Amino acid sequence: MKAMVLKRANTPFELTEVPDPVASAGEAVARVLACGSGLTIQHMKAGRVAAAFPRIIGHEITGEIVSIGPGVTGLAVGDGVTAYYYLNCGHCRRCVANLEPLCVNTDGNVGRDCDGGYAQYIKLPAHIFIKLPEGLDYNAHPAEIGVITDALATPYKVLRRARVKAGETVAVFGAGGGVGIHQVMLAKWARAHVIAVDVARDKFDACRKAGADEVVDASAGNVAEALLDLTCGRGVDVAIDYVSATATLEAGAKALGRHGRLVTLGGAGKSFQVSAHEMLLKEQDLLGSRYVTRSEILETLDLVAHGEVWPLVTDIRPLAEADALHERVERGQVIGRAALMIG
Repeated sequence: MKAMVLKRANTPFELTEVPDPVASAGEAVARVLACGSGLTIQHMKAGRVAAAFPRIIGHEITGEIVSIGPGVTGLAVGDGVTAYYYLNCGHCRRCVANLEPLCVNTDGNVGRDCDGGYAQYIKLPAHIFIKLPEGLDYNAHPAEIGVITDALATPYKVLRRARVKAGETVAVFGAGGGVGIHQVMLAKWARAHVIAVDVARDKFDACRKAGADEVVDASAGNVAEALLDLTCGRGVDVAIDYVSATATLEAGAKALGRHGRLVTLGGAGKSFQVSAHEMLLKEQDLLGSRYVTRSEILETLDLVAHGEVWPLVTDIRPLAEADALHERVERGQVIGRAALMIG
């Protein structure tokens, strides 16, 4: 099969012929139709995240099962599928409690610790594949369907984690990013008042189209003050930080109102200072949110199948243009998400 192989970090992909994968016991093989190209895998390509090379990266797939190994149940040849990002065991106490991101026996990630979706076929443990609902035409929209597991499911999970309610004010830091703009979309779907915060002014129009009621130019500084001004001094109910730099986390914390919730995920993951006194007086929560559960992916897929939301994918290219696409992702030039057509 043809595959885009990354021989080592910070080098171009190499389009290579590699052996077709063969399913062993408990495994399945899918033909890949499309694969999302997000910042998570760009971090691997750029060497900011460790990976075992050579590697076929990519995990946001739309595919179709072509073979199953002995002992596999719940999948059949011809099933439309996507994939779970974490190589969870499926049977530890965290997995059976629908907390798969906290699996105690994890083997890592698809496209990082095993070969991923930048190839014509992908082999995974069968339970890592997720069947697509019948209402999704994955042949007509493979690029959009593939990114749902991250771009939409992650914000959907955050809505739950932060207990977002209709009418609340939600500030999204990094709102112009590939997941951030979908958080704006999902927060508006949840009937919140949404404030988009970003340094990229050229993405503000896209944020507004995605559902932002107001925008804050973070490059001007004084983000906490701006958020307090927009809320008439009350502060925001929820601050969701996809940047998670010290400055953004501290700004989000300072902008929280009574019973406010700050959620950090992705981004820089830096340390920050917060006033314990303010947390006490206002009964505030500081929360971490790590990827999603399988059930949250299934619920998000159903939302898309029923027309509630739709992923924003603005740059779709053939596999041969993987390097050019990743360069745009690296420079932050993509509005929403990008994807490669494989099959």
